[in-house]
Amino acid sequence: MAQGMNRAAWLAQLREEPEYWDVIVIGGGATGLGTALESAARGYRTLLLEQHDFAKATSSRSTKLVHGGVRYLQQGNVSLVMEALKERGRLLANAPHVAHNLPFVVPVYDWWEGPFYGVGMKLYDLLAGKMGLGPSKVLSREETMRRLPNVEPKGLRNGVIYHDGQFDDSRLAITLARTIADKGGVPLNYMKVTELRKRGDLVAGVRATDTETGEEYELDARVVVNATGIFSDDIRQIDDPEEERLMAPSQGVHIVLDGSFLAGESAIMVPKTADGRVLFAVPWHGRTIVGTTDTEIHDTPLEPRAKEEEIAFLLEHAAIYLARDPKREDVLSVYCGVRPLVRSPGDKGTAALARDHVLMISKSNLVTITGGKWTTYRKMAEDTVDTAALVAGLDERPSPTRDLRLHGWLKQTAKSDGLLSLYGSDEPGVRRVMGEAPELGAPMHERLPYFLGEAAWGARHEMARTVEDVLARRTRALLLDARASIEAAPEVARVLARELDRGPDWESAQVEAYRELANGYLLP
Repeated sequence: MAQGMNRAAWLAQLREEPEYWDVIVIGGGATGLGTALESAARGYRTLLLEQHDFAKATSSRSTKLVHGGVRYLQQGNVSLVMEALKERGRLLANAPHVAHNLPFVVPVYDWWEGPFYGVGMKLYDLLAGKMGLGPSKVLSREETMRRLPNVEPKGLRNGVIYHDGQFDDSRLAITLARTIADKGGVPLNYMKVTELRKRGDLVAGVRATDTETGEEYELDARVVVNATGIFSDDIRQIDDPEEERLMAPSQGVHIVLDGSFLAGESAIMVPKTADGRVLFAVPWHGRTIVGTTDTEIHDTPLEPRAKEEEIAFLLEHAAIYLARDPKREDVLSVYCGVRPLVRSPGDKGTAALARDHVLMISKSNLVTITGGKWTTYRKMAEDTVDTAALVAGLDERPSPTRDLRLHGWLKQTAKSDGLLSLYGSDEPGVRRVMGEAPELGAPMHERLPYFLGEAAWGARHEMARTVEDVLARRTRALLLDARASIEAAPEVARVLARELDRGPDWESAQVEAYRELANGYLLP
């Protein structure tokens, strides 16, 4: 089995053998992790620096879909849809332990919608070609009710079924970090880049601070890639304070309900709500996720908060399409992600902004990649490393990632206890850790599908440094039931303190910090 990620050993290496990196990537979300993997897989010496934890911001707060983007088809952006459908197929093949096929049903309540959506979905099938996950078709009213037992029956005429992908976003992020390490790269969390180092007018490295200890590192590189998503402008302005800000951040809110609100294996997709957005109700990890909104915002906090009108919008629209109307007290968790949209002159509101990615090279040779979405992370990374290699004068090497199996690759046969199948071929290792002591084999909480041994595994092999890392991103406890995760925090802190050799003060500070964070995921 490949070694786990060892933060302490890597930091010692940075201190003792200051080396020249080919590529330093700033940012440990989907784009940064993808770029660092692309670079390491091509054999370039690669270092990734993330200011907080992997996938802390946007990349852990998606709708959990790997999709071509039916909405982009409505906008007429056929090339974006084709690229996304191709990448969707690759991701499902390269990480079958984290991503899988999911049927979606469009419930039809107006006579003209059936033929209209039926034709649209046939086009979607056509664009996917041999990467298709299954044919779309028009369903009778009875068949629609069978697939969506909890759909609103009043006025239902029929439905249209099509197929897209679903995944666990932060588990994919951790899988990518582990694959980077497997390929000889170094991904580090809690390393904040504070300065771009220049030789003459050109970027030649970074200064970074280990946020756990305050220790500073000076690091040299032939090229630096800014893959910081919603924080891209901050790094661009460290490079050149005159740079104009290009991000047009927009937040998307999701509410999480009990799985009983959407019985059956299919998701609901509503192509057009009152404000012109797509609405999804998706079964995920035994819960139902309803999303999302598109609200322009002006700053980009690490912990964005849902606005009251966004919650009201989601509850109201869920009630239109679900037979049982969800109330505020049914909401187990609310999460909010900020999209890294790039503004173009005269844009018309964020829902109409394209989700294509944008690649820029500054006068000082800083390479910035931004925009895009999880589904196309690999293609964005390929384009970025092609450009970075050119800027740095590195040997040209072809991309090996189109069919690169990610860490833990395993074709699933049977469902495991809890969600252990997400670890893929690492599952037996996780079970061994759970078997080391009775407490590690115990559930984290009666309302959560996780075990305490997963916290120990996260600390040993996945660079989990805090209670939040474990409950928000190594497991998804925070999203599945925020209150249960708060109740589980003291036990998780105890396990982590033992693994990371921390004392009781650290433990209680961690529980307090986590409680404060998780309170923001509860409806007031």
